[in-house]
Amino acid sequence: MIKIKINNFQISNNLPLFIIAGPCVIENESHSLQMVEKISKICEAQRINFVFKSSFDKANRSSLLSERGIKIDQAIKIFNKIRSEFGCPILTDVHNEEQCKILSEVESINIIQIPAFLCRQTDLLIAAGKTNKIINVKKGQFLSPYDVPNIYKKIESVKNSNIIITERGTSFGYNNLISDFRSLDILKKYNYPIVFDATHSVQEPGGLGNKSGGKREFVSTLAKAAVAVGVSGIFIETHQDPDNAPSDGPNMLDINNLENLISKLKEFDQIVKN
Repeated sequence: MIKIKINNFQISNNLPLFIIAGPCVIENESHSLQMVEKISKICEAQRINFVFKSSFDKANRSSLLSERGIKIDQAIKIFNKIRSEFGCPILTDVHNEEQCKILSEVESINIIQIPAFLCRQTDLLIAAGKTNKIINVKKGQFLSPYDVPNIYKKIESVKNSNIIITERGTSFGYNNLISDFRSLDILKKYNYPIVFDATHSVQEPGGLGNKSGGKREFVSTLAKAAVAVGVSGIFIETHQDPDNAPSDGPNMLDINNLENLISKLKEFDQIVKN
């Protein structure tokens, strides 16, 4: 079972659960700092390790009119401030090779994430791998778990084995996803840490015409089911006002519900891993 060190803790499918949490997209410095402070306090109270997640660019939105985020240089300043003030690990996603090159030199970024739609892009995976950072790959909605070795072997080809695989549901007809929990057991056979994305799994891609919908009321159900199977971590996008968030609001968890969910997930995790 592969173990990966993130800051001062390790993750693995047989180690205590960790959380990846944060708003879908960076809105501004003030909002990002408020969110990471709230998440940090919750995770400290629950004695659970966490990674802060937020995107500086949402290049794979449904509509040209959708908000994209902020510029990468502005985001780096915010990430550096978060790291300086809170010391937490940080994850953000990339969409092209140039972004990989830029982030390779940013010490505050621990994990580079490959979006699900881009998980087969060979040059992007190789560029990400060359950063020598931890690479979190979202398994594409269009892939079976048996296809995943083709993904991580591209990263391994540049001598990087710090890889996390995230399950985020499978396309099921139009504008809908379904979570096949058999996938988690299949993915664990590859020995890399497996994360379950509980918020994007309830997304309805393009379900609102010019943007994606979602059913956040099922986030807790799917998260508990995944932890019951046994995973290294749970990915939860969260916001203080998800109904008015600029991106992925319908499937983000209200941060006021985050601590209660984490408390339940810890209980499930302890039972499964003991």
